[in-house]
Amino acid sequence: MKKTVLRFGAYGAITICVLFMISWFVLDHLPMSTQEVMGYVSIVVSLSFVYFGIRHFRDKENDGKVSFKKALTIGILISLITALTFGLLDVLYTEVLNPDFMDDYYGEVVETMRANLPAAELDAQLAQLEAEREQFSNPFVSFTIMSATVFIIGCIVTLLSSLILQRK
Repeated sequence: MKKTVLRFGAYGAITICVLFMISWFVLDHLPMSTQEVMGYVSIVVSLSFVYFGIRHFRDKENDGKVSFKKALTIGILISLITALTFGLLDVLYTEVLNPDFMDDYYGEVVETMRANLPAAELDAQLAQLEAEREQFSNPFVSFTIMSATVFIIGCIVTLLSSLILQRK
């Protein structure tokens, strides 16, 4: 099981890094909202290795059988590797590779808010946005939130994959 988790966790981690780099170099001219959607698509694609890892373990290492609990364990561990990798990649990107990202992102969000919100609601939303910006400026908080986001999506993929692939 350990070998499967490490192997497919590495596949997920490599995939999320490659897709991140592709989006950074190729899709950087797109609006932030489109890039955000592409980011979530990248997360789901990289977490597809949860399914493949559980299936590999069931079919190649465990004689065609896997319990729900064992499948859940494998999937969660693969998701954890992918999530931690993405958290580190996000901190590397926002702190070293593109330290202006937060300013650019929040600038675009503010522009969108000003164009779409009434003045009374705008002030409250801007105050909330500034609080979020302050939180995300801390690399540890940014790492934790980004890792948790990927891990939560990974838990959903794991649950579905475990239900689909379990065999006694």
